Amino acid sequence: MPALPWTIALLLGSAVVIYLSCEFFVNGVEWIGRRLSVGEKATGTVLAAFGTALPESVVTLVAVAFSAGAASKALGVGAALGGPLALSTIAYATVGLVLIATRQQLPRTAEIRQDFRHLSRDQGWFLLIFVAKVALGLIAFAWKPWLGLLFLGAYGLYLRQEMKGGGDMEEGELEPLRFQPGRETPTLAAAALQTGLALCVIFAASRLFVTQLEHLGPALGLKPQLLALLLSPIATELPETMNAIIWVRQGKHRLALANISGAMMIQATVPTALGLFFTPWMLDTPLRVAAIATAVAVAVMFAAFARGVISRWLLAAMGLLYIGFAGVLVAFHMAG
Repeated sequence: MPALPWTIALLLGSAVVIYLSCEFFVNGVEWIGRRLSVGEKATGTVLAAFGTALPESVVTLVAVAFSAGAASKALGVGAALGGPLALSTIAYATVGLVLIATRQQLPRTAEIRQDFRHLSRDQGWFLLIFVAKVALGLIAFAWKPWLGLLFLGAYGLYLRQEMKGGGDMEEGELEPLRFQPGRETPTLAAAALQTGLALCVIFAASRLFVTQLEHLGPALGLKPQLLALLLSPIATELPETMNAIIWVRQGKHRLALANISGAMMIQATVPTALGLFFTPWMLDTPLRVAAIATAVAVAVMFAAFARGVISRWLLAAMGLLYIGFAGVLVAFHMAG
């Protein structure tokens, strides 16, 4: 096992690489959205969310489909539940904390309120899908794996709806493409190349981050499932969180929130389908606690978005739900 200081150094170093790569990723994906005329919201909910959610979806696929051990499959199911939990608590809290730290206020115009109401629709659909996936984890029956197709279909319908949204007003000007800084309008090929390369680096750095967490867990005395639910989701959702920090810092609050919303829809459907296809998909007590915490967080955000007004302090307070969940999980761990 690597020495603890070396593990921590690699952990911090990979986090820095992820952040710097996300700078290139968000810059490239914004230009792809501009060149494809898909609208700013769809850029966040579809293009950016799909790109950053792809690595963890691949990790889930490898864990549940290509690993024979029950422990690996349990880690895959834990990741499928832990991802939405991290997004609905830590990612939203990050947006709120960055807003507070940079002394920015969320605009309260009629257009912004309408955008928030659209995001409430996403939260509502997520909640319905999430309740269904949790309910399936409480009962066992022979044809359960076939229901994975319904979750893939649900994401397909969401994708179609988002891409039909059309062009909406953008928040500020786009920065020049990093790969073509001298061109006022870069080529689609250059934007796609920059985005793809950045995504590859994000994926590699994220895997290094997860690996170091796997070394850190035993050093801290954490069981594999506890590691999967507490620390691994933070690592796998780190790109979305970094994107949120970058976009909020640039004053693009809607893009940050749309990215989180879109990533949550992917996490509610694609990893769930993989879990249904390749595992019994039965949730034990820690997973049920994670499900409850996620449902509470999403219900709060659904109500807030539906009102059309979001407080940065409310966003920051979402992190308290994760802290509470961690406390309950550690208590289970100590009792066991």
